[in-house]
Amino acid sequence: MVSKTDDIQASVPNCNVNTVDLAEGETPDHQETKAPNKDPCACGHSASTVVMNGGRAHYHSEEESKQDGGGDMDGGEDSNEQEVIVIQDTGFTVKIQAPGTEHFDLQVSPQEMVQEIHQVLMDREDTCHRTCFSLQLDGNVLDNFAELKSIEGLQEGSLLKVVEEPYTVREARIHVRHIRDLLKSLDPSDAYNGVDCNSLSFLSVFTDGDLGDSGKRKKKGSDLEQIDCTPPEHILPGSKERPLVPLQPQNKDWKVIMTPMQCLKVLTMSGWNPPPGNRKMHGDLMYLYMVTVEERHISITASTRGFYLNQSTTYTFNPKPANPSFLSHSLVELLSQISPAFKKNFTVLQKTRVQRHPFERIATPFQVYSWTAPQVDHTMDCVRAEDAYTSRLGYEEHIPGQTRDWNEELQTTRELARKNLPERLLRERAIFKVHSDFAAAATRGSMAVIDGNVMAINPGEETRMQMFIWNNIFFSLGFDVRDHYRELGGDAAAHAAPTNDLNGVRAYGAVDVEGLYTLGTVVVDYRGYRVTAQSIIPGILEREQEQSVIYGSIDFGKTVVSHGKYLELLERTSRPLKVQRHNVLNEKDESVELCSSVECKGIIGNDGRHYILDLLRTFPPDLNFLPVEGEELSPESVRHGFPRQHRHRLACLRQELIEAFVEHRYLLFMKMAALQLMQQKANKESKMATLTENSSPEAAVPALPSTENPDASAKSSETSTETLTDGKSDAVQIETTSTSDAPQPAATEATTIGAAPKAEQTTETDSPSAAATTINASQATPTEDNVVPTVTTNGPLVPVATAIQNGECESPLEGKAEDSIPGLAQAKELAESLAAEDGSGIDPKSREVVLNACKAVGSISNTSFDIRFNPDIFSPGVRFPEDSVDDIQKQKQLLKDAAAFLVSCQIPSLVKDCLDHSALPMDGATLTEALHQRGINVRYLGNVLEFVDKTPAKAQLEHFYRIGISELITRCAKHIFKTYLQGVELSALSAAVSHFLNCFLSSFPDAVAHLPADELVSRRKNRKRRNRVPGGGDNTAWASLTPSELWKNIVSEAQSYYNFTLHCENADQVVEKYALQKITLLREISIKAGIQILIKEYNFDSRHKPAFTEEDILNIFPVVKHVNPKASDAFHFFQSGQAKVQQGYLKEGCELINEALNLFNNVYGAMHVEICACLRLLARLNYIMGDHHEALSNQQKAVLMSERVLGVEHPNTIQEYMHLALYCFANGQLSTALKLLYRARYLMLMVCGEDHPEMALLDSNIGLVLHGVMEYDLSLRFLENALAINSKYHGPRSLKVALSHHLVARVYESKAEFRSALQHEKEGYTIYKNQVGEAHEKTKESSEYLKYLTQQAVALQRTMNEIYKNGSNASIMPLKFTAPSMASVLEQLNIINGIIFIPLSQKDLENLKAEVQRRQQLQESGKSLEDLTVDGPLELEDKMPMDVNVD
Repeated sequence: MVSKTDDIQASVPNCNVNTVDLAEGETPDHQETKAPNKDPCACGHSASTVVMNGGRAHYHSEEESKQDGGGDMDGGEDSNEQEVIVIQDTGFTVKIQAPGTEHFDLQVSPQEMVQEIHQVLMDREDTCHRTCFSLQLDGNVLDNFAELKSIEGLQEGSLLKVVEEPYTVREARIHVRHIRDLLKSLDPSDAYNGVDCNSLSFLSVFTDGDLGDSGKRKKKGSDLEQIDCTPPEHILPGSKERPLVPLQPQNKDWKVIMTPMQCLKVLTMSGWNPPPGNRKMHGDLMYLYMVTVEERHISITASTRGFYLNQSTTYTFNPKPANPSFLSHSLVELLSQISPAFKKNFTVLQKTRVQRHPFERIATPFQVYSWTAPQVDHTMDCVRAEDAYTSRLGYEEHIPGQTRDWNEELQTTRELARKNLPERLLRERAIFKVHSDFAAAATRGSMAVIDGNVMAINPGEETRMQMFIWNNIFFSLGFDVRDHYRELGGDAAAHAAPTNDLNGVRAYGAVDVEGLYTLGTVVVDYRGYRVTAQSIIPGILEREQEQSVIYGSIDFGKTVVSHGKYLELLERTSRPLKVQRHNVLNEKDESVELCSSVECKGIIGNDGRHYILDLLRTFPPDLNFLPVEGEELSPESVRHGFPRQHRHRLACLRQELIEAFVEHRYLLFMKMAALQLMQQKANKESKMATLTENSSPEAAVPALPSTENPDASAKSSETSTETLTDGKSDAVQIETTSTSDAPQPAATEATTIGAAPKAEQTTETDSPSAAATTINASQATPTEDNVVPTVTTNGPLVPVATAIQNGECESPLEGKAEDSIPGLAQAKELAESLAAEDGSGIDPKSREVVLNACKAVGSISNTSFDIRFNPDIFSPGVRFPEDSVDDIQKQKQLLKDAAAFLVSCQIPSLVKDCLDHSALPMDGATLTEALHQRGINVRYLGNVLEFVDKTPAKAQLEHFYRIGISELITRCAKHIFKTYLQGVELSALSAAVSHFLNCFLSSFPDAVAHLPADELVSRRKNRKRRNRVPGGGDNTAWASLTPSELWKNIVSEAQSYYNFTLHCENADQVVEKYALQKITLLREISIKAGIQILIKEYNFDSRHKPAFTEEDILNIFPVVKHVNPKASDAFHFFQSGQAKVQQGYLKEGCELINEALNLFNNVYGAMHVEICACLRLLARLNYIMGDHHEALSNQQKAVLMSERVLGVEHPNTIQEYMHLALYCFANGQLSTALKLLYRARYLMLMVCGEDHPEMALLDSNIGLVLHGVMEYDLSLRFLENALAINSKYHGPRSLKVALSHHLVARVYESKAEFRSALQHEKEGYTIYKNQVGEAHEKTKESSEYLKYLTQQAVALQRTMNEIYKNGSNASIMPLKFTAPSMASVLEQLNIINGIIFIPLSQKDLENLKAEVQRRQQLQESGKSLEDLTVDGPLELEDKMPMDVNVD
């Protein structure tokens, strides 16, 4: 059974689930919705628990009031559980009878559609060749789109007959396509080419097929000798080579199809298509031409009755049936009769296909591209050829011209009912499906536009100004057309606007207000161009924009209109999106009311729907990057060198930052109110009716538990307190600790309160992965007094409001008691009742308390906490009415505060999270994600790196600094590459890309571009006739780029964009100075720029020839940004499951998470990142609860899914491999466990190099497994490396290091080198003694082990002496050299991976069960669990149980 376990160690860098899209308005309890942001490992412990002295807090108490209008989860959740029961009607079994086969049983559920049975049959080995059939029950044909439960007479044991139906042209095409898909089912070329949502997966290469069975087949690890444990040379610690080829190991299935197992040589449409009229009347639908493996050339007719041989040849048309004609309903039956090789190979192919794990072949929801690929032979393929020339985008569109009305589909799915769970599931599923189809269509269209294959709708204009319509999607290029953005930064602004707009669409989409519609929006970067693809508002193309826009402004605020209905709709989004309703002046100086930015346009389509578009300023501007004349930023920002000029004036704050800032202000508001309530109480008690302002404040304020935090920066402002009182001595400094009933989930730390709205606060509350301490405190300036609410009824308020500016951020270690701020609960109640009843019936004094607190934190309401931003502040061209001057002033101040909050709180908090390893980025993508979760834009990367550079603990942040530098360099290179590519014409693309990569990475000093001479000649001749490509002109300018010039540009780009100084002139200097790897830089730039390169070993360091040639560049892929619709109900289940697991209720947690998995599958289909997180957590729970087999199966799915959806070398995939290895080991599959660990190490070396804290965990795992199979020397290499890395990143006195010492000592003991063993164990013992004291069990264990080692050493020495003394006839005591037992190795593996089991006898188990039941009854009867002794081993820690004390 289980004892302490952290259920997934807090260091998983990136399994959070596309957090960006969760705007909180999605559900009333949106605070709950955001948990995954807070929890880097998708498993419920938000990383904000600062585990200093093991401070464990469970924030999932669901009654916490939410700042936006309450609504606790409990009610909602119960109803959810009720509804789910409705959904999970028990499944039943039906029999299926297909022509020519035995009938078989199929398990179905009442919710399924008949369609889904069709899909199953088309996938089954024995029925896969049928596509054109109906299902009949008692002779009645079933409707494809009917749900099974609605079909009369369908019940357990019913017999469904598969009946062949006549073909139509559409059905015949579907059939040919399906047969081609079956023939190609093992062929990886679609995955390499990034088409049809195929992607790569290599897990099966390492596990030899399916894990579940292999466990039973193989001997249970008893024959250790058979295991070959030696890793390849490049995986060993200290190896410097980073080969690329092992990234995509050869799959044995692929070898099979590449060569002998061909079923057909050619399958293509015949040149005789379409059938002439007289043949149509004989039922001919189309003609196919094939060449069998036996070299037989045949011509086939697809007719309404099926397929048959005709007598046509390549040059003569004779459609009469051949003799025999082999008429068959399916092509497979026909070909099996004609070609023996086809029959044999097709059967083998289908067997292999069915044996593969379904997750290896299911399509992913969005296309994943691979940045490396082998040279794949190009084969003849009619379906692919046909697809290239038609606009097919789903099975529905075989015939060009049959396009989908995307806008109608996107909006109708939004309008579906959502009153109960089944309706919501149906709705979310439809929304998700349409979105993924739309993203695919938009991507395809954008590529066609840039490749020049789509006619512009304004062909007469200059190429960069052209717009396109294809497949009912509108495409525009990211250039500043008609000087639209001239005042905002020209092309740079036009490039940034689409992504800002997309973020707006995402935010409004997540709030999901009924009646308000946004456009489907996808932003595609391809070949250096940015394309925005949007669905089309009905009727917009027929009218001028001026007539259509009835809300907002089309000229950035010169003319502005408003509309009642829009105001009403937008008002409903204003609270969740924190947008303030405000007035602006139009061209006639009239005041116009808006509830969004002026750019946001409202248009009513011909379908009567209210659309909003141009949402690029949904979120307020970022003043750090927007210098405004006459405006002074807060000292915090100024100290970091802000404001800075940016490329454009569209820089805005991220939604995550707004959330964190508001959250932080809310905490402040609560504390202010609490303090004032306490003062009032004190006033009453001390019988002082009024206090004058200058009386000494100490009298009124009871001393509060103040906590000091060693990390808090000493630089906190001295000026602030002196502004109020003449001597610092009598300024009050009150520090309060937040209590467990503070309403915010992550409000864990003690905060100092500065109430003047101008004084920037520095408490970190709930950045999505909140952590406590911030490092620099902000300063209040003397001018601020006038903003302080000077109310004299309860005097001491004024000093309270401004005096406490010594902004240190405390840590929540002491004073966690409920009553540390007696007024807080009261304040909370008061705030709630005020909000509830318009403040009537509450005594004026209390109302005043709230009023003062509101003013102090900048709330827009005087009776409740409500912070919103006016997005139009500082927009050029927008003017505000006279009467709102005060309000505008307040808003400006709020913006300055938010900008300062980012610099003074969020950046330090990120760095602190990296120091205590609750954030562990491994590559550029995970670093960007870590920044975004805390609301930090990537343009702050230079500041973040500078901050790390100045941190005293810089050595422990080396990994973070290195990843940051590599991200900064590759982003600068990407900016340059973008404009570089725009000047290259298609025929020179591969030469240009390889030349750029040579200049960027190769050590070859004079990289020269290859211009094929003959092409140059022809190019001159054709210059006049050639089509203009966007940005045409001199097409060979790219060839003159040199490495030194490129690096000069990178350095200046880093300086101008990121304000960061790189000291380097070429790739080698960078690699040397910042300890980067060229292979990592290559991976990062390829992924960012969409380059696909040939997989082979590149010699970057040769000074004699360039690393890349044009043959090495295989493809250029689009980089696509789109909205990710969410499954909200599934999400709540997932979170409640996590909460239960954290409270120790593993079984309930497990059930909830299983339920979540069902709902996720219902909405997303089988493949999705969120399902991946769900599976990982399930596997972990299965493992803890002792079901190793189930754990293996779930984790295998998680690995496959991570490979397919995120990429084969994504950091998340690496983590999944490590978890799977552990479960394999526990299942006795040792060699598989090692292979998986070696794979994980290889990937990690490539992604981030050896010097990374996570590598220590990986190496400890490898070392332990090797120890278990008695490879002691190898084991030591890995364990000693882990020890070195742990010492570097956790400090030499950390408990992790003590554990590392112990593991090394054990291996030395096995080798009988007792002196070394003693030395290491002593180190470990010292650490334990200093850190946890003599009495701790760890210290005792260590001391016991030391004694044992000493005895062994003495015995050995005695024996040696005996031998020396008596020579060969000495009587030698047999020494005990024991190989470690598997159980002991597994125990250590569990410990380092954060799982501790306690071995229990049967009797203990019985007691435990009784204890658990007792607890459950107690819990149900409402007693607290706290008063129970914690002897039951069901308690979960938030960190590795070893590290109760993270040093």
